[in-house]
Amino acid sequence: MTDNLLEVKNLKMHFPILGGILRRKVGWVYAVDGVSFSVREGETVGLVGESGCGKTTVGRTVARLYKPTAGQVNFDGKNLARLNHQELREVRRDLQMIFQDPFESLNARHTVREILQEPFEIHKIGSPADRETEIVRLLNRVGMDEDTLTRFPHEFSGGQRQRIGIARAIALKPKMVICDEPVSALDVSIQSQILNLLLDLQSEMKLTYFFIAHDLAVVKHISDRIAVMYLGKIVEYTDADELYQNPVHPYTKALLSAIPIPDPEAKKEKQILSGDVPSSINPPSGCVFHTRCPFAKDVCKIEIPELMSAPGTENTDHLQACLRAGEI
Repeated sequence: MTDNLLEVKNLKMHFPILGGILRRKVGWVYAVDGVSFSVREGETVGLVGESGCGKTTVGRTVARLYKPTAGQVNFDGKNLARLNHQELREVRRDLQMIFQDPFESLNARHTVREILQEPFEIHKIGSPADRETEIVRLLNRVGMDEDTLTRFPHEFSGGQRQRIGIARAIALKPKMVICDEPVSALDVSIQSQILNLLLDLQSEMKLTYFFIAHDLAVVKHISDRIAVMYLGKIVEYTDADELYQNPVHPYTKALLSAIPIPDPEAKKEKQILSGDVPSSINPPSGCVFHTRCPFAKDVCKIEIPELMSAPGTENTDHLQACLRAGEI
């Protein structure tokens, strides 16, 4: 028996590239290429990486907004990759998503009342009076007043719209919420308010979060475990404290070195990566990071590293994918 609410095994999401007059397939975008991780019930797992590395695609594939090319997405004992439309509808009560842009994720033609009533209507939960009571309670819980029910999304600030998106996500009391960069479009002062709201809701409702972001400081604040992603693959995965105190993969080290320190007197050595992120249409052979890695050798261009226990660490749950780990 496992305590994992979510288990992702060798997940792949490849998008076809169509070209020519006849729109024939001329290639593939390898957005996600063999990702494996798990999320235990009640914890928060963060997924970080540069823009374009595939982390949002992972979140949307886990939520079955995309049907995976290959692999398994086992949520609460069910493989979502094999479920039909009706079976997926039933699962969606327990698996919800908060999107990056709260304006685009909310129907601009609907009032707040209509937006929050929709989950109850889709799943045929409660009477109209019960639904009205519940949506008022939801609004109050995310820090908004009842008089906002008749207003439209464009009448709110970004932070307020995200609060509405959070209220919609928790309306059906889900087991797990996928947070796709929920604070990256917000002002820094508002980010902390939304993060604290998410933490409070997790404590009250015993929620499980899969939290996607590109800001390592944000992820550290909210996550129990963190996976680092680069060009469609996870390169390191361990406890949040362990990752920050003892990073193993060169890419993780470079990311952590870029975090600013709020002390003008402090000195910190930065590891600057050369070159640009390769295209996911034609990813490098062997280790996908070898084109930018300062420690790469010829073997890194040939062999594909597997995600395995990091050498030299006592934590057996500290996984990394570097052929030279322990040498550098």
